[in-house]
Amino acid sequence: MSSKYANFLREDQRLVILRILCEMPAYSANSSVLAGLLRQYGHNASRDQVKTELHWLDEQGLAEVEDMDAVMLVKLTERGADIAAGRASVPGVRRPGA
Repeated sequence: MSSKYANFLREDQRLVILRILCEMPAYSANSSVLAGLLRQYGHNASRDQVKTELHWLDEQGLAEVEDMDAVMLVKLTERGADIAAGRASVPGVRRPGA
């Protein structure tokens, strides 16, 4: 897999995570639920890969992550909601519709 394609998939996966969180009650979910929903959107990522992306989203201020050993609890931030809706952009997350 080319580096350019891998970057595209990673950026799309981050956008999908943010969009899923926008649809969840209280704008939050756990990493296990997110991994399952990502598969429904065509991303066959391991739980470890999902957790890595969740940490990245936390570092960017797009989500807040609480590590609970086996799973991580994730809550969307206001900035993350803006990114998911296309009202703002950040390098590393695909823009909606792009």
